[in-house]
Amino acid sequence: MHLFTILFLVALTLSTAIQLWLVARQVKHVRANRAAVPAAFAEKIGLEAHQKAADYTIAKNQLERIEIILGCALLLIWTLGGGLSLLDETVRQFSDSILVTGTAFLISMTIIMSILDLPMSLWRTFVLEQKFGFNRTTLKTFVGDLVKQTIIMLLIATPLIALVLWLMENSGPQWWIYVWAVWIGFGLLMMWAYPTFIAPLFNKFSPLEDDSLRNRIQSLMERCGFKSNGIFVVDGSRRSGHGNAYFTGLGKNKRIVFFDTLLDSLAEDEVEAVLAHELGHFRRKHILKRIIMMAVISFAGLALLGWLIQQDWFYTALGMQQSSLHAALALFMLVMPVFTLFLHPITAWYSRQHEFEADDFAAEQSNANDLIKALVKLYEENANTLTPDPLYSSFHDSHPPAPVRVAHLSAK
Repeated sequence: MHLFTILFLVALTLSTAIQLWLVARQVKHVRANRAAVPAAFAEKIGLEAHQKAADYTIAKNQLERIEIILGCALLLIWTLGGGLSLLDETVRQFSDSILVTGTAFLISMTIIMSILDLPMSLWRTFVLEQKFGFNRTTLKTFVGDLVKQTIIMLLIATPLIALVLWLMENSGPQWWIYVWAVWIGFGLLMMWAYPTFIAPLFNKFSPLEDDSLRNRIQSLMERCGFKSNGIFVVDGSRRSGHGNAYFTGLGKNKRIVFFDTLLDSLAEDEVEAVLAHELGHFRRKHILKRIIMMAVISFAGLALLGWLIQQDWFYTALGMQQSSLHAALALFMLVMPVFTLFLHPITAWYSRQHEFEADDFAAEQSNANDLIKALVKLYEENANTLTPDPLYSSFHDSHPPAPVRVAHLSAK
């Protein structure tokens, strides 16, 4: 057995064990605190709502446990089990073109992975979300979304993969620099195009009609120096009972979006506070900072792939019988998450610092108490647990735990 095979198996075992241990900690911690509402929320959230959030969190974690085990098994089947090698042999029978074969291989792998994930997606939507009263998606809508997602994936991914493989084949030893530039450009293009051309294929976006709220929001945006392409309400209630708000897009294509479920549950001053938080991300340049961070990480990752692609052991140690550009890409995408679990707490911490900064900005531009009231309503409406396990949260949560976040705002 090759040394890298042993290293991969050890890393996979440790990664899987750590993830399962974290889930076990989370379930135990949430269950232990189910009987009473935390003191900071005792006058704001009822015991029944708190227990619903605990039960919902535990149910999600139990599903997560199954997904971790299945993910580990499927990764072994794809690699050492010969799944990728078999797919490669099959695809090669239909074309002698390196470009066509590589593109078909990666598209086929993506489709197969989506099909394998379908049972869990169905369970998550029609069993888990349904049980706790959040699901409003019909089977017709689910299937329609799946068809549209597949078509969009084929239309976008096929030429992108073909371009990447062509650059890898024809741009010399430094191909990864050109691929990195294409990847960053593609990401920025998607950020610009998504709100106008893709999102409306799945949801209806209507201009905000409430004159009082719209004037209040426009006044806030003027104070914050934020220009958008409109204020929209999305029919999120068509698929889910969860509420949210966000701004999306780049340049002149930015737009502010409220879920209709959020507007139904919050007062005007609370909506303003939530939006002030979102605008805080804009004013504190969090989007730009995250783009730069992802650019640095992807640059380092592609540089590593540029070296690995030349190593015969990289293919054979992971179950591939024949080396190729598309095999290297597939192996890299599948295997790298096993070795980068240690980065999760770092990226989660970085994201939580941005949330604190956005909360601080919201407290300056609106009212901290209004934001607290809005957050409490959203915690209750979305059944977010108030008592996550600290260690699990440090790995998984991009937002600070509810007690920590509310305490931070209360100090303003």
